[in-house]
Amino acid sequence: MKVPYVNLKKQYLSEKKYLNKIFDDVLFSGNYVGGKYVENFENNIKKFCKTKYCVSLNSGTDALTMALHLLGVRRGDEVITTPNSFIASTSVIVHLGAKPVFVDVLDDQNINPELIERKISKKTKVIMPVHLTGRVCKMDKVIKIAKKYNLKIVEDAAQAIGSKYNGMMSGSIGDVGCFSAHPLKNLNAIGDSGYLTTNSKRIYDLAKDLRNHGMTNRDKIKNFGYVSRMDNLQAAILNYRLSKLPKIINSRRKNYKIYKKYLKRKNIFFPDETKNEFNTYHTFVIQVPNRDRLRKYLSRKGIGTSIHYPIPIHLQPASKKLGYKRGDFIKTESQSKKILTLPINQYLTEKELIYISESINNFYK
Repeated sequence: MKVPYVNLKKQYLSEKKYLNKIFDDVLFSGNYVGGKYVENFENNIKKFCKTKYCVSLNSGTDALTMALHLLGVRRGDEVITTPNSFIASTSVIVHLGAKPVFVDVLDDQNINPELIERKISKKTKVIMPVHLTGRVCKMDKVIKIAKKYNLKIVEDAAQAIGSKYNGMMSGSIGDVGCFSAHPLKNLNAIGDSGYLTTNSKRIYDLAKDLRNHGMTNRDKIKNFGYVSRMDNLQAAILNYRLSKLPKIINSRRKNYKIYKKYLKRKNIFFPDETKNEFNTYHTFVIQVPNRDRLRKYLSRKGIGTSIHYPIPIHLQPASKKLGYKRGDFIKTESQSKKILTLPINQYLTEKELIYISESINNFYK
């Protein structure tokens, strides 16, 4: 049996007739940069995330950069985050001239709120929790700390569209929520796209201005801006796929329950979903001994897997100048040797999920 890690080909085949109509509509309109589909997408997302505003951008990375910049992060400032994310979470801080201050994680791979306070200094401006795997961080504790020290919160929710914590939607909890619509995300474009959510009109107005060269109109420039627009075609596709997102999330949650039923957990760890969580399972990550041997074994059985992420950010060659060393974040480093991401996409069958589960169980026999 062949079980791919992701299945974008199957997604295309299932949507082909709808996507072809979208291509025709957008291309025939002549509006490729900006247009009604972009406006519709922003309105749809703010309703979905239960925020006042949404600004569409060209990537989740630009959303993070824009958020930190508009919250006043400048050269010499510090941003608290985790070292076990995708590299963009740290690179945006570095590119602004600020310093990433890392905090270790919990068993669920998300930031450990109990370790945040000791990392706060006079230079700290923002706490940036990363909602890894589609699981929202323990935001009640993060909010309490941010209020105590008058800090801002940026949610790196790139992997967590539709996820909830204590009934609050990801992207609506902090000052700004930042999302990616990369093709591998649950809500995915057919290229790079992203967006931010906020309840601040000031951030909304400035982000809209800066994303398009700072152009108030074709002839008037109030600020020197950037090129970070979502094009009309991507917005049109995302509008269509947003209408299907609840079904996609339900499928992934169902797949998680199948894994939970069939994986024998003597040698396999994955965090259970707690009563105050609603997880969307952008990824399904297990922690196991002999991870690399298991991965090769699964590959021989036709099962695709991935690792998110095998080298923590503080140990990457690019991070040498940050001054961190091996042993600084024990939990993150330990997990990086054990984590394995299994297929959980919405096109998997129960038979395939049982095949994956039984293959893993057999390996540990």
